[in-house]
Amino acid sequence: MGSRSLWCSYESFAVNGLPIWQTVTQAMAELRRSTPSTLTLFTAGALEQGRNGWTHQRPEIEAYFAAMMRNGNIFPVFPPDANSAQVCYEWALTTRNKGVVITASKSPLPIRTTLAQTRQALQDGAVVLQETAGTKTVVFAVIGDMTLLPVFEAATQLESQDIGVRIVSVISPRRLYRPDDVAWSTCSEPDGGFLEDAEFAAMFGGDAVIGVTGGPSNMLEPIMLRSPAKRDTLAWRRGETTASASELMAFNGITAEALVKRAIALTR
Repeated sequence: MGSRSLWCSYESFAVNGLPIWQTVTQAMAELRRSTPSTLTLFTAGALEQGRNGWTHQRPEIEAYFAAMMRNGNIFPVFPPDANSAQVCYEWALTTRNKGVVITASKSPLPIRTTLAQTRQALQDGAVVLQETAGTKTVVFAVIGDMTLLPVFEAATQLESQDIGVRIVSVISPRRLYRPDDVAWSTCSEPDGGFLEDAEFAAMFGGDAVIGVTGGPSNMLEPIMLRSPAKRDTLAWRRGETTASASELMAFNGITAEALVKRAIALTR
């Protein structure tokens, strides 16, 4: 109707609304007039923790959005901290005829970005949070905020073994696709902004690339398609009753120890 909308959800009842939202965003891709984007805000990412697992966000929901990125007007964004979350929402409010999915933690986490860094990352797709030199370089391409915790811990361990680490926070994975991967030109408000090959190589180039996400691995597809390096992923497998999110990540194999082991194996 031309009005702005914001859909906020913590509960995984969101799964019931996804077909409706998909229909709306498809209509917006075809709509021949400019209208405010439809925005969604989800918390908890793909963490299914506790016996009441279905009241936490399911990884299938994130996989749904990952598949929709190829539509051309769907933009899942993953702010790594509170600063970034504000900028992602600010950006979303300025967009037209898009479906914007913001997934942000409700937990107090370290501030890792400035407002300017996220504004740039929304154009480039990602931002480098930390880089150290070594005889070989491992790139951690990380989606989400809480998943950064074991990655920074792994980086410290790898640095002591003379392995360089570049930690890249993937904020807008849709920007990391190749232009021909996405049906952007068929949209009524086409957005053909993608990271150029040279910039992609500068950000993700290394001896090995490891994608890390607390959700489904298909959200990492743009990076895995373009990177020529040895590469691997650590991603969601299934939920379990745990006392903390870190224990749940450990259950899914997302730990500093696992990251170090993969990195060393890929750089041999």
